Amino acid sequence: MTTIEHKQAEQHSHTHGPGCGHDSVLHGDHVDYLHDGHVHREHRTEEGVHYDECSICSCANCSDSCAVCECADCSCPNCNHAMCQCEHCADACNNCTCADCTCSTCVHAA
Repeated sequence: MTTIEHKQAEQHSHTHGPGCGHDSVLHGDHVDYLHDGHVHREHRTEEGVHYDECSICSCANCSDSCAVCECADCSCPNCNHAMCQCEHCADACNNCTCADCTCSTCVHAA
């Protein structure tokens, strides 16, 4: 089992979702909400629901959220725009499901 590191965001007075007033971005298997210069995602636990800050691009020259990163030479597997390099795939690395993936930046690649 893999543990995902997360940083809890500040407390909210509302629930993010359609019509909440914040732009949303589909990011891998979840939706992130752009909120006052931050990017938040819902995190449900046994104790209830809170919001986490979206992951930050791991590229050396970037400090943007993975949901909105636009690095031209991005190698971060969590960023929305990093594309699988397999010849038969046209999906983003964070969505790639190639059984024989050889792309070094895909989330599931060995």
